[in-house]
Amino acid sequence: MSDYTMVRPVTEEKLLPSVKNIILVASGKGGVGKSTVAANLAISLSREGLKTGLLDADLYGPSSPIQFGIEDQKPEIVKKDGKNYIQPIEKYGVKVMSIGLLTKKEDAMIWRGPMASNTLKQIIKDTLWGELDTLVIDMPPGTGDICITLAQDLKQAKALVVITPQQLAVADGRKALSMFNHSSIQMPLIGIVENMSWFTPANHPDEKYFIFGKGGGQALATEFNIPLIGQIPLVMDIEEMSDTGKSVYHSTDKLLHKSFEELACKVINHLVFK
Repeated sequence: MSDYTMVRPVTEEKLLPSVKNIILVASGKGGVGKSTVAANLAISLSREGLKTGLLDADLYGPSSPIQFGIEDQKPEIVKKDGKNYIQPIEKYGVKVMSIGLLTKKEDAMIWRGPMASNTLKQIIKDTLWGELDTLVIDMPPGTGDICITLAQDLKQAKALVVITPQQLAVADGRKALSMFNHSSIQMPLIGIVENMSWFTPANHPDEKYFIFGKGGGQALATEFNIPLIGQIPLVMDIEEMSDTGKSVYHSTDKLLHKSFEELACKVINHLVFK
């Protein structure tokens, strides 16, 4: 662990008072590309002129250090009013914070739910985000303690659920949506993002191959009466982009650029900038 040590008690004051909008990017299961969507949505919002941050809230499997190519960097610890605070690392115009920036790469977070939730809340409070138009939070998959804690405590947040078209992912996405709709949470839903919607070969730009099925995202959106706000195609070099710390805008696939630009613009329509 760095010079920042997580020992102060977390009070019940409002979390993130200097952040105008919070977007919880969630999924009912892993493997649907939620973290890739969250990271590149944050970058896309920044490209649209918003002051943007990204919090990697997956304490057990943080991915943003790799996705942003900052895994060998450590955030600066600065003193303010006699206390230590974390200065997030900025890249692609996004202020990034993750537990993966505070620990060794090989460290495993062997924490039970309440400890993990309290640790994450303290990291949120102790990060110098500054004034942000929006903070994108890459949630852990599923509907566990951390997801429930953030959904209940972040009053200015709205949710975005990521799925893939196949029925297994749709079924798990339904559980995530039901969590946000639960009477103990009742969080506004921005919509559904269907990732890996289709594959289009580079040399056949007018063709679409629905490798993981078709229509799951729209069916789920209709069921919950929310928009299918984005469909992201499966692109050959997206894995390379994520693994080498590059954004989707480094891809040669212009359709991928357009998909994230349109997603960002639709998300902005749901935000408040008072």
